[in-house]
Amino acid sequence: MEGNYSQFKAMLAITKASLRATFRSPSAVIFSIGFPLIFILVFGFIGGDGGFSLDVAMSKNSDTSNFIYTAIKKIDGFNFSTKPDSLLTQDLQKGDLTAIIDIQKNPSGNPAYIIHLKSSEAVSGQNISLLQSILNSVISGINKNIHPDAATIAVVDADVQKIPGRIYRRIDFILPGQLGFSLLSAGVFGVAFLFYNLRSQLILKRFFATPITRTYIVLGEALARVLFQMMTAVIIIGMGAGVFHFTLVHGFVTFLEIMVLSFIALLVFMGFGFIVSSLAKNESTIPPFANLFTLPQFLLAGTFFPIDYFPKWLQFFCNLLPLTHFNNAMRSISFEGASLIDCWQDIGVLVIWGILVYAFAIRVFKWEQ
Repeated sequence: MEGNYSQFKAMLAITKASLRATFRSPSAVIFSIGFPLIFILVFGFIGGDGGFSLDVAMSKNSDTSNFIYTAIKKIDGFNFSTKPDSLLTQDLQKGDLTAIIDIQKNPSGNPAYIIHLKSSEAVSGQNISLLQSILNSVISGINKNIHPDAATIAVVDADVQKIPGRIYRRIDFILPGQLGFSLLSAGVFGVAFLFYNLRSQLILKRFFATPITRTYIVLGEALARVLFQMMTAVIIIGMGAGVFHFTLVHGFVTFLEIMVLSFIALLVFMGFGFIVSSLAKNESTIPPFANLFTLPQFLLAGTFFPIDYFPKWLQFFCNLLPLTHFNNAMRSISFEGASLIDCWQDIGVLVIWGILVYAFAIRVFKWEQ
């Protein structure tokens, strides 16, 4: 009997059973296959065709009766603003506009045109350099196709006029995204694991033996999470402002507005956590379910890089995500000096998400396993 026993067949049987168990584990499938594919797709879109996007404006006094103006207006990567001059200046000061392009005839006649750029200290030097390179490329194309015998039809003035503006540091983009990352993670994962464990360990059931009602049980647990995460937000903002000079335009007033915004966002994100805790059949299924809500937002909501890097069709979906609107409002309040009222559209989207999420959470919420 012992001589007929096949170690090799036994090994294959164990391999088959283990492989079957692995494929039946949502965590294994999501973390081993799903996540890498998602990262490949996202970063593939970012570097897809080497595209770019710059917000610019044409000066009202610019000469428009030339080939240069026509060629510049046809550049797909330029987003032209047509706001009044006063608003264009404000956008320059806030760094929302890369530059104002002014095409003027050269009095000396050689070259025929000079392109002047007006920007601000708030605009990234990299964006200004990119704009200059694109304009020089346009001029080269015109020289080659229309004026091959001329030295050059125009030049870009290397002396960029810069108006005062807030210096836009890297931390001014990074910190809002990381705060949103923290709030979303805590709201979804924290609440999901907390209420799943309360149910599975029958703690919620024991609460029913006390005079406290179900509503106050949930409110008490939720309030503890909110207080803890708001303290975390204070630490993140304080560290960013004190150590890395994160911009708080109006000081303490801006800080308070950010805290109100964070509170609203956290309440919305906690709703996702309630849904996950109710849908999860066991503790190992919580991470896959939670990541269905969190991972797309981490990657597509402007957390680590601007959503302008994505194709236009993908930006549409990016702008549907609640974390996108938290990040937008956070950056507007902290750096641009906007108020909560000014960010009513972003806050409105968060509120709509909150209503939808809690309406579904109430339907699926369970007190017992």
